[in-house]
Amino acid sequence: MSLPKKDMFLPKTQLPSQSALRSNDLLAYYRDLCEQTLTVVDLETTGGTARNCRVIEVSILQASLKHGIQNQVTHLVNPKVPVPYQITRLTGISQAMVDPAPESEEIWRECLPMLENGVITAHNLAFDYSFIQSEYGLIGVNFRRPFNLQLCTVILARLLLPELRSRALPALVSHFGFDVGRSHRAESDTLACWLLAKLLLRQIQNQDDASLLALFAEQSITSGDAADLLNCSLIEIGSIAKKAKLKARYSQHRGSNLYRRGDIENLIDRCD
Repeated sequence: MSLPKKDMFLPKTQLPSQSALRSNDLLAYYRDLCEQTLTVVDLETTGGTARNCRVIEVSILQASLKHGIQNQVTHLVNPKVPVPYQITRLTGISQAMVDPAPESEEIWRECLPMLENGVITAHNLAFDYSFIQSEYGLIGVNFRRPFNLQLCTVILARLLLPELRSRALPALVSHFGFDVGRSHRAESDTLACWLLAKLLLRQIQNQDDASLLALFAEQSITSGDAADLLNCSLIEIGSIAKKAKLKARYSQHRGSNLYRRGDIENLIDRCD
């Protein structure tokens, strides 16, 4: 079997996710993050999509493995839209709490210096990042962070904790016994995300390459990430995997077929 012959890997800033890096590059990327300051962020919002929902609470924490927590700020935000009842039930944040809070533009301009420094980090970064970009877009700010200054702790947890049934943040808080207070509040969840990142990056820092690469090989990656690794289209990945007799399982939660990272990388090596 042959794969496309152009360069297999794009520069980091063009890659769509951490999971689209080959294992050796991924390990180097995480080892580099161990030396950086993390800017950990968590948001509470009026709903699940940035296109038509708004942020009602934001917490930002800056910390590093070397120095620990350096700073944390938390703000309620007046989004000038109703807070749905189900969001109040989930978070405890009511309309009466956000109505007297500062409006969005004031909060986001105040937060910008922190968010533009360090490695932007969140548990399911794609969610928080989309809302941050949307909120800044509404005030005329084009917010971007380069790929090598982004960290998603969900992806890292999938790599290092394959034995756990759930890598949802409340489940991980319970599993590790983090004392952070109520879930689904930005301040508590930001602290939980930092404690998780610290624990997992310490493992990256202290464990030998061979053991970590063996863990990485067991990661389940989506069709999109497999296609990026194989330098093919989503349409092609199914037929390539079938010809190579790679096993796949469908994940309803992730909306994709999942492949074992090690199988995809072995296929690349065979075709080089």
